[in-house]
Amino acid sequence: MKRLALAALAGILLIAAAPARDWTTVGVMKPNGSYVIGNPAAKTKLVEYLSYTCSHCAEFSQQGAAVLKRDYIARGRTSIEVRHAIRDTMDYAAALLARCDGPAKFLGHSDAIFAAQGDWYTQGLFFEASNGKRLAAMNITQQLTALTLGSGLDSLMRKRGMSEQRIGACLANAAQQKLMEDQASEAWDTRKIPGTPAFYLNGALVKDTGTWAALKPKLDAALN
Repeated sequence: MKRLALAALAGILLIAAAPARDWTTVGVMKPNGSYVIGNPAAKTKLVEYLSYTCSHCAEFSQQGAAVLKRDYIARGRTSIEVRHAIRDTMDYAAALLARCDGPAKFLGHSDAIFAAQGDWYTQGLFFEASNGKRLAAMNITQQLTALTLGSGLDSLMRKRGMSEQRIGACLANAAQQKLMEDQASEAWDTRKIPGTPAFYLNGALVKDTGTWAALKPKLDAALN
C-alpha cells in the first residue's frame, strides 16, 4: 500500500514538473496559404496583415513580437494567422523566403527579416534604382531572384540555415507565388485593409492598432 502511494505521488510530481507545451512550434497552412501559429483552441484568434517593406510592421515586430509569442501564443492563449499584404517585389521576395521552411520556422524567419529591414531594404532600393531597365525585362522569378541577391536577403537567410539551392527553389515555387499574389489581392482589393500592419481579432477589424502598445490592451480585454 505504501509503495502504491509513493508511486502515485511520484506520478503526480512528474506531471507537475512536465514543461508546458510551446504553442509557437505548432502551425498549419490554410487553403488560402496563410500560416496559422498556435493553439487551435485559443480563446483569441488574431489575424495580421503585414508587409516586409513596411516600416510600421518592422516597428511592431521589434516592439511586440517577443512578448506576443512568449505571453500569448506560446501559452496557448492566442493563435496568430499571418496574411501577406504584398506591396512591391522586394516584399514579395521576403514573403517567399520567410515561408520557405514552413509554419514551424516562419515566426523566427519573419522576425529576423524585420529586424534587418533597415539594411536589406535600403540596399535593395539602391539596387532596384540602379538596375530598373534590366529588372523590367525579367520574368517574375528572375526579378525575385535578382532582388534577393541585390538586397542581401540571400545572405540573411543563409545565416538562418538555408542553402542557395533552397532559396532559389522557394523563390521559383509557382504555387507559392500564386498564393502570395492571391493574398495580396484579398488584402488590398477584397478586404480593403486600411494599411499595414492591420489586425483582426476574433473576426473583427481592430481599429487604430499599428503599434503593440495599442493592440495589447485590446488583446488583453478579449482574454478577460
